[in-house]
Order: sequence, then C-alpha cells, then structure tokens
Amino acid sequence: MIWKIVRKIGFGCLGVGDRGQKKASESVAALYQEVATETAGNPMNERKWIRRSLRSVAEALQEKGYSMSHMTVRRLLKQAKYSLKGNRKRLASSSPQRDTQFRYLTWVRQSFEAAGHPVISVDTKKKELIGNFKNTGQVWCQEPEAVNIHDFLRDASGRAVPYGLYDPRHNLGYMVVGNSKETAEFAVDAIVAWWENPQRPSFPDESRLLILCDGGGSNSYRSRLWKLCLQDKLADALHIEVVVCHYPTGASKWNPIEHRLFSAISVNWAGQPLRTFQIMLEYIRHTTNATGLRVQATLIDKVYQTGIQVSDQVMQTLNMEQSLVCPQWNYTIKPRLLSVGAT
Repeated sequence: MIWKIVRKIGFGCLGVGDRGQKKASESVAALYQEVATETAGNPMNERKWIRRSLRSVAEALQEKGYSMSHMTVRRLLKQAKYSLKGNRKRLASSSPQRDTQFRYLTWVRQSFEAAGHPVISVDTKKKELIGNFKNTGQVWCQEPEAVNIHDFLRDASGRAVPYGLYDPRHNLGYMVVGNSKETAEFAVDAIVAWWENPQRPSFPDESRLLILCDGGGSNSYRSRLWKLCLQDKLADALHIEVVVCHYPTGASKWNPIEHRLFSAISVNWAGQPLRTFQIMLEYIRHTTNATGLRVQATLIDKVYQTGIQVSDQVMQTLNMEQSLVCPQWNYTIKPRLLSVGAT
C-alpha cells in the first residue's frame, strides 16, 4: 500500500530530479511506514489524521537517517488525504492506560503479522433504514431522485445492521448485513461466516486469530455474551486460539476498519437511496478505492435475542487468559479440552 501511495503522489513535492528519485522514494515510504500504525479516519469520508505532530514525525525520520522537514511532511500527508484536525481531546480517552494500550496493541499486531497469523479489524457500521429514504451525499444526474420527507421507521422495510471485518494483509473487506438486532451473537456469527467463507484468502498459520475491535457495542470488552460466543463458536468449534485487543474508550476512530473500509463504502453509496437489502449489498460489493480494496457482502436473515444474561458459573467455564498489560482490554480465548470419555 505504501508504494502505491508513493507512485501516486510522485516526487515533485520533494523537489528532486531523476537522480534523487530513488532516495526520495525511500524517504516517502519511510514516512508512511512511520504513521501507518497511528492513522485514524472518518468512516463516512476519506479524511485521515495522525496522533503525532508534524515536527515529531520529522524528528523520528531524521533519527532513522531520512532528512525531511516538517513542512515536507505536511505536504506529503495532505496529498495522501490527511488533514489537520482541531479539538484533539474529542478523540482521547480519560483512561491513563490509553497510550500503554496503543503500544501493546501495535506490538501484538506486528507480532501476528510477522508470524503469518490472521489479523482482522471488526466493527459495526452505521445502521441504515431500508426504503425510499435520503442518503447523505451527491451524485451527478439530470434530476434528483425523490425520497421521503421524513425518515420514519414505520415507512421502512427494515433496518440494516452492517457488521464489517477488514483483513489488512489482503486489503479485503467482508460485510455481514443483518436485519435484526446488533448483539454479541450476531457479531461472532459474522466472524464465523468470514472464517468459513471458501472464497477468503488463506494465511500461512491459521492456528491463532487476532481480533482488533472497539471497547463498546456488540463486541464490548464488558460483554460476557461476546466472550462466551467467541469461546463456543470460534475457539471450540473451529479449534483456534482467539486473541482479542480492544481499542481504548473514545479511540474507536483508530480502528483500521473505520477509515480503510467503512469510509470507502460511504463514498461509494453517497447520494444513493438504499431501497432494498439487495441494493445495499450490491453497493458494498462494488466498493473499491485506489489501494485496490475488495469487498464481499452477505445477508444474515436471523432474529437475534437481546438481553441474554451470562452467569458467573458459565463465565468460569471459559478457557480465557487475560494479558498482564491492560487485562480488561486484552485477553486470549483458547479451545476447551474435551471432557474425559467424550466422543
């Protein structure tokens, strides 16, 4: 992905000729490698931003032997659709463990990628009313399409719950659209559907799976049902070790799926009414971008029950180990051993 960005923006902004192109390309690649793990983005458009200041990024590059001023860093980031954002506290968590979790999460992700284990980023996209309703955005046309004045649920044929997975290794998105409720069981069913999909790319070592997710919603770190379903439907049923890392509270925009998958889908169907579930699925399936993103989509027609309680006794049966670093956000669920005499 980095080299595609380098080729796209060129080297003119560095002010070099043919002789310096090789060195310039290495500098630009180093820049995007430096900010890759610190990138956040808006799931509704293509805007992205980083946590660190431009001077901090420039100093880090200089320490690695790349001479680049903070103004050059600014120009390169703007050409890659990064933008300057104010009110930084809006995205920060009040937890003192926020930076510790970010460092740990980055280390775990890099370790899994180096070992060839699958890494996925998951989240629920904004729910959509299915029917003749306005969809934010504009399209080139001779006459605008007429849609309902009000977005009343009673006028909808359903409410779509799009749960997504993003595979950064293969730049592949997988969306599961439900027509019921956003529950932990639905979220795990979506992951299972991706895992069992015969068209998904394989990984060198599929004995372990890393799931990057937000701290709330259907995959909340507080949800007992989420952990139970991971145990029953993933670890036990598929005989894999499931490692989960949650982003800190208030830091969901750093989840890769937000700006690498959801933003592209929002841009693709901008201004297009989602009148049926099939139309919604087709827009998702035809989503792509300059990085070569591919997206698969399927519909889960199942009614999910809300309010399911998981007792302390059931939680004690889970084969779960919490990490020493931010244990509330990082844990591993391993397959349970079969009971003696079980067939």
